[in-house]
Amino acid sequence: MLYREAGQFSSHYAEDRRIFRLRQDRLGLVFLLVFAFILIPWLGNDYWFSAILIPFLVLSLAGLGLNLLTGYAGQLSLGSAAFMAVGAFATYNFELRLPGLPLLVSFVLGGLVAALVALVFGLPSLRIKGFYLIVSTLAAQFFVPWALTKFSWFSNDSASGVISAPKLEVLGISFDTPAGRYLLTLTVVVALFGLAHNLVRSELGRHWMAVRDMDTAAAVIGIPLFKTKLLAFAISGFFLGIAGALWAFTYLGTVEPQGFDLNRSFQILFIIIIGGLGSILGNFLGAAFMVLFPLLLSNLASLLPQGLIDAGQLEHLQKIIFGALIIIFLIKEPEGLARLWQRLRAQARIWPLRH
Repeated sequence: MLYREAGQFSSHYAEDRRIFRLRQDRLGLVFLLVFAFILIPWLGNDYWFSAILIPFLVLSLAGLGLNLLTGYAGQLSLGSAAFMAVGAFATYNFELRLPGLPLLVSFVLGGLVAALVALVFGLPSLRIKGFYLIVSTLAAQFFVPWALTKFSWFSNDSASGVISAPKLEVLGISFDTPAGRYLLTLTVVVALFGLAHNLVRSELGRHWMAVRDMDTAAAVIGIPLFKTKLLAFAISGFFLGIAGALWAFTYLGTVEPQGFDLNRSFQILFIIIIGGLGSILGNFLGAAFMVLFPLLLSNLASLLPQGLIDAGQLEHLQKIIFGALIIIFLIKEPEGLARLWQRLRAQARIWPLRH
């Protein structure tokens, strides 16, 4: 059998609580990391790095930030792009105002500023929920870009409000090449995904899921609702802030406040719906779908007779298909692509005995 469990015993509680209990899963993770960190930089080209891999990684991280809040804690939000903008502009200002500050420290500080802003806009969650909370977080989506545009200090008095990436250098090593930007993004994303996986398996993660499933029952058994909800907003904002900094500096190079508009928030929401709410893996699957599916449609359109579908029609077609897929996922498979992967994996564990 592909997933042979016979002979794999856990003799300690810590072993039983490992993220990957089966030896096959641990070996698969090692192979995947070797492939991502060593083989892809060697085999890839500039187009892969700049147009596919970097946006895929950053969108995965942004999806993770929203998934911690919505999928695990059950708090709805449409302000994801606003918190990304806060992280991007805060990181830019830390690099600008504090010369010599290490780049990774600027990322962390930018994430902390985004966490504070998310905490402020998460305060209404103490009183309201559901649709009304969406409206509350939607206010962040309009207020933050307005503030970043209105007060030119945030963009170093740039007339257009555009900020440019600082020098991407860590410990004296330059990451300004496409492969270097990919490796920097990959390192940050892998570290934060590991942190998130430990968070959702911790006491705080169990509190989030209890509040998500039934907040009244969670309060009855002694879970502090206010603290749990606000921590969800703050930690989500931290992840989204770092995702925004990576989006601005390792992917685009330059960005303006309107680059983090409502459409970006909807894109992140679609990632967790298609990938799977309450799933770490689902963020990767949803981001891969969002990045690769438009490329697939463009390649298919290029095979059709010239002029049959123009660029505008193709864009509308993408939106129609995205909308239809979201409806299908919500009805047929609410747990998204991650659930389909779990089913495949479960079948592999009993193959070929299932027949």
